[in-house]
Amino acid sequence: MKLSLDEKKADDIYRTMVKIRRFDESIIQLYADGEIPGFMHLYIGEEAVAAGICAALRKDDYITSTHRGHGHCIAKGGRFDYMMAELFGRKTGYCKGKGGSMHIADIEIGILGANGIVSGGIPIAVGAGAGIQYKGEDSVSVSFFGDGATNVGPFHEACNLAATWELPVIFVCENNLYAQTTPQSEHQKIRNVADRALAYDMKSEIIDGNDVIKVYGTALEAVKRAREGGGPTFIECKTYRWRGHWEGDPQPYRTQDEVEEWKPKCPIVRFRKYITENNIVKKEDLERIDREVEDELQKAIEFARKSPFPEPEEALDDVYTILKEK
Repeated sequence: MKLSLDEKKADDIYRTMVKIRRFDESIIQLYADGEIPGFMHLYIGEEAVAAGICAALRKDDYITSTHRGHGHCIAKGGRFDYMMAELFGRKTGYCKGKGGSMHIADIEIGILGANGIVSGGIPIAVGAGAGIQYKGEDSVSVSFFGDGATNVGPFHEACNLAATWELPVIFVCENNLYAQTTPQSEHQKIRNVADRALAYDMKSEIIDGNDVIKVYGTALEAVKRAREGGGPTFIECKTYRWRGHWEGDPQPYRTQDEVEEWKPKCPIVRFRKYITENNIVKKEDLERIDREVEDELQKAIEFARKSPFPEPEEALDDVYTILKEK
């Protein structure tokens, strides 16, 4: 498929990456100041994966996310204000302040939920793919996960089912070289996670996950194939997270020199350089986008701060059970 990157699409992708970066950068200080509770797993450095994949999707397509899910939610259309309110634990958040960072969902725009369980979103995405196929629709389902999730049983079960039934599912492995605090070389014999797709006779691609143009082009092909009934695709995106596994992680498992080696590969800097040097977008337009994103972010933070906390009795709302008659 020939990749067409016009000014509007370039604007959209750049805006998405900047939104992801600034959202998570703001959390660093907000979390340190104690304004946000719980654990935070930041996406800084991996923006090209979420932005590139979701740029190829429609509103009626689905995604499942991970504990490091802010980027996926933003790229799929999640709102700053509702996301920030959720992180603050306020009732105006996406999940009424009850889900927090690791469980943001919005069914209306296809976000089937971030998931604090490693590999937990993978079978959900396959279930969505089965539903799409059953209803005869041409939507697709995407599952984002890390290299460590491919060691877990549900990943293999989901891949086997998706391949056997030729479901419209795209498996996106964000290989940032660490499963929590364990280097990939210590938890897997293979170097390329995508090798595991061969066991299921599934089409796979191994790409530079910091090159958003490559990610977007690969996603377009996988989406087209899925919509036309060609079955699932496994995309391994080689990338790297700049922050620790969680915010506050002392990171004894890697050196600061290693982190610094990856920063020149920043996906935002690379994309900005490409689209300006190729006269796709003017520098002043990108600066305007930067200002607009910052304004949106600050308004979202204030929205979250001013929003009320849930009342204690609201803990029982949206809780469902089945009662048997005696």
